[in-house]
Parts: sequence; C-alpha cells; structure tokens
Amino acid sequence: MLHTLSVVWDFDPVWFRIGTFDIRYYGLMWAIAILIAAKFFDNFVRREGMPLAVSESIFLYGTLATILGARLGHCLFYDPAGYLSQPWTIITGFRDGGMASHGAAIGLLIGLWLFSRKNRLPYLWSLDRIMIGVTVGGAIVRLGNLFNSEIFGKATSLPWGFEFVRSAKWVHEYAPAAVHPTQIYEALCYLATFVVVLWMYYGRDLARRRPGSLFGVGLTGIFLTRFFIEFIKTEQESFEVGWTLNMGQWLSIPFILLGCFMIYRAFTRPAIEPAADRKHATAK
Repeated sequence: MLHTLSVVWDFDPVWFRIGTFDIRYYGLMWAIAILIAAKFFDNFVRREGMPLAVSESIFLYGTLATILGARLGHCLFYDPAGYLSQPWTIITGFRDGGMASHGAAIGLLIGLWLFSRKNRLPYLWSLDRIMIGVTVGGAIVRLGNLFNSEIFGKATSLPWGFEFVRSAKWVHEYAPAAVHPTQIYEALCYLATFVVVLWMYYGRDLARRRPGSLFGVGLTGIFLTRFFIEFIKTEQESFEVGWTLNMGQWLSIPFILLGCFMIYRAFTRPAIEPAADRKHATAK
C-alpha cells in the first residue's frame, strides 16, 4: 500500500502454519528456485541427447551442495567465532535463518565438479548450463528476502522506497524514513543476466561454441550487481560498520575476476564447430 510517496511493506512472511511449525515464503522461494533450475537442466540434457540419469544426478549434487554451502558460508563468513564455539547450532539454528549467496556459489562449484566427474562431462559443460538456473533462481531467492523484510537498503526519499514495518532493524534504525528495496534491485538485475545467458544458450549456441562464456557472464552479472548494490545496503553484521567495502563486496571480488577471466578465455580461443563438438553430445 502507498503512503506518503513510499510503500508500506507489511507482508506476513509465513506461508502457512501447522501447529507451532510454520512454512515461510523464503523457504518456498528456495524450493521454486531449485525446481526451476532442475527443469532447465533436464531440458538441456534432453536437447543435447544425453541419458536422463545425468539430469537426475544434478538435482542431488547441485541441491545439496548449494544449500550446505549457503548455510556454511553464512556461519563461517559472518559469525565464525559464534558458530565454531557452538558448532551444533550450524544445524540446530538452521530455521533461525542464515544463508549466504557466496557460500552457495562455492558449494555449487564443488558439487558440479563432483557431478562432472561422476558423469564424465567437461566441468565447463556443467558450469555453463547451470548458470541459467542460477541467475533466475537468484532472483527468486531475493524475493524471498523481500517477503522476510530483510537485507534492505539505506534511507531514501525516492517514491519507491519501502517501509519494512515488520523489521525490527527498520523500526529501530530507520523509521519513519523509507529505505531502498535492494532485494527488488538485485532480483531485476539477476533477471536481466538470466535473459542474457538464456539468449547465449538458445539464440547463439555459445555454450557449445564458446565453453565457459555463459559461466563467465553469469558470474560477472550476479556478483558485479551484488558489489555495487552493497553500497546502498545496510550492514548485515555489526563488525562491518566503518568498512570501506563490506564482507559481501570483498567476497564478490574473486567471483567477478573469475567471471571476467572466463569471458576473456572463451572469446579469445577458437570457436568449437559442430563436428568438433559432437563427441560431447553423449555422456558415458
């Protein structure tokens, strides 16, 4: 609802309850993101004439690696002392929140390496194709952050500023000022990156002709977005106050550099022609 040139965001983050157990929209968004990514990967496998077992195994390796990486990333990047002193809370405190996109990225890289070895596929083949699901999935998860009224930006007078009335952080630090809905900013940028990598795969056949190009563009689009939007975000942890670059930005830099390198590598090497790439069309 609109109020004095801002949006009063009073969204209940709970989808439904069963007794004292509740299911949140944030968890639902994660599930939708994973299912969409799996559906895309299934389409790639069928389109490229591979056994369906390849598609079935990516769900196991990709999903578990992403979720575990996201959880461990939050615990080790943002509160290592607290979680290492009570390591069981990494698991028992899972429902209290705490997922890091950088940890999810690292976990997925490891999971895809194992997946590629199992299916005897080139690592870049897996990285290029999963990036389509990752970009659209990232946008969906950011909507989950919006539903949770979390990870928003600093105060703004822009007419699309949000008042996150269910957030204790907003109430104590910003009310009655509106703040940047950075969740929406990131979601839109990730969707734009998704459109680009989707066009690269279906429109230009670059996953086959320029291995590593989709992976590079996806990494750069996601983490460059994250790097710049962090400048208008509130700090996630108190130890970040006063930093020139916050934790999210420092963690984004290696991924941006890797993405740029992969783009350079893909487009400075000779393109792979159909006859030369035929041997990759079937997995053993």
